[in-house]
Amino acid sequence: MKRPLLIILLIILAVPYSEAQLWKLKRIEFTGGLGTATFFGDVGGFSHGENAWGLKDISFLQTRYSLSFSTKYRITQNINVRLGITYAMLHATDQRGSNEGRGFETDTRILEPSLIGEYYFVKNSAENSYLFNKGRGGGFIGFLKSLDFYAFTGIAGVSYNITPNQKLEDHGLVTTSGFVPAIPVGLGGTLAAYPDVNFGAEIGFRYAFTDNLDGYTSQYSSANDVYYFFSVTVTYRLKLNRRVMSSFRR
Repeated sequence: MKRPLLIILLIILAVPYSEAQLWKLKRIEFTGGLGTATFFGDVGGFSHGENAWGLKDISFLQTRYSLSFSTKYRITQNINVRLGITYAMLHATDQRGSNEGRGFETDTRILEPSLIGEYYFVKNSAENSYLFNKGRGGGFIGFLKSLDFYAFTGIAGVSYNITPNQKLEDHGLVTTSGFVPAIPVGLGGTLAAYPDVNFGAEIGFRYAFTDNLDGYTSQYSSANDVYYFFSVTVTYRLKLNRRVMSSFRR
């Protein structure tokens, strides 16, 4: 009689532990993102005295698109490392701001490889649910319990190519292309919608180690260029079972 009771006790103790380790079966993730890119340079924008906190510089005229892909590896349940690449268009124009009469306008195409660390300060409990990982429970199991929130930072490189309008070209560009480092910092959130698929959104600030991403700088410029990405993301979580591991070996 003691043996069955001992087996039952061991099962009861083992189930919570095994569920707590379910995340380890899906340590590799692939993410695609589509969103906006907003640039803050020396072309366009308002002067500091006319623009508290820089909020007036946020406009549709300065906004373009971004497209990103990344691979993540989960070091722990709350820490990811991510290798990514982003293609984006940055745009700046004097049509709105303190220098409308100047008439400068520029497009900058960038390709940004990055190595980023993510820290999840809120982690969903769905991924460690056995029923959820088996596809049972109706897909969405407790909206609030399926949410993640994270902060990120790392290092990036920015390869850029500038296309100015005629007025800016006649004025003379500082540079037309180059490659510089940048520091990404931001916040994001995801929803564990299905066992292998997450949906999310992310906003990221980039500080570039140059003041020439728009090809122009002035004597009044006191800081390097910055730009923002806002992306809607879809993540696929790869399950590392024996079949997958054997296919990698082949």
